[in-house]
Amino acid sequence: MSTKLTGYVWDACAASGMKLSSVAIMARLADFSNDEGISWPSIGTIARQIGAGESTVRTAIAQLEKDNWLSRKQRRQGNRNASNVYQLNVAKLQAAAFSHLSDSDPSNSDASKSDASKSDPSKFEASKNSAGVSFDPSESGGDPSVKSTTDPQVKPKPSCQVAGQPDREVLITDQAKQVLTHLNQKTGSRYQVCKSSLENIRARLGEGFTREELVLVVDYSTAKWGEDLKMAEYLRPSTLFQPSKFPAYLQSATKWESAGRPVRENGQWVSTMVARSSYDNVDYSQIPEGFRG
Repeated sequence: MSTKLTGYVWDACAASGMKLSSVAIMARLADFSNDEGISWPSIGTIARQIGAGESTVRTAIAQLEKDNWLSRKQRRQGNRNASNVYQLNVAKLQAAAFSHLSDSDPSNSDASKSDASKSDPSKFEASKNSAGVSFDPSESGGDPSVKSTTDPQVKPKPSCQVAGQPDREVLITDQAKQVLTHLNQKTGSRYQVCKSSLENIRARLGEGFTREELVLVVDYSTAKWGEDLKMAEYLRPSTLFQPSKFPAYLQSATKWESAGRPVRENGQWVSTMVARSSYDNVDYSQIPEGFRG
């Protein structure tokens, strides 16, 4: 998490006339980023955390890229698409933050202009631009009355390139816990949050499978095996998410989802519409008067 970039976002984006939803997306990307502005959260994660739809997030990110606030690059893991890698335009954020600080406090205008003039907002040279910064928005909170304690003559130490990695691991663990909770709710189980329960779930998420795909496999497997006493014992993390079986389960679950999530009756899949229509054949003449619907 980069508090520096988060400060730049709040000082620059809203004051630039950006929509509130786009400001929230930039803030979440900054929270996931290292000081160079690099992160890779999924669209689903961003949408869930800001309370918006995934299509809204995709549209906003496309506009942010068009407006040169960020760039993105697709990445793959094997034959699967993984989440995008996002690069925030640190130079543009920094210059915009300085500009709005200058507008709000004339006493800081000379310093902010001299620093901002060194930055080209069209280029993504985060490490160079961060080296000579004399104002840290995260430290002042965007309030020009609060003076920074940072010595402008002291250059900050270069940040580690893998600073964002712990955030991704925390995110995977958080999503794994959500999948395990869903499994417990669907099956009435009480699997504990421990290494043995989360190991396979975290491994599949780490391979690029989404939380939604894991939840879909839980729903499908519960619908298929839930009423079968012999098969119900396989509704457990070590079986559903093991590497040799999960891809096949996901393929079947996806077809089940496309078919409208039919129900399981007497070992056969039955469309929910067919199941409901079966009540149309009830002989109501056998029901005593006064008890008929």
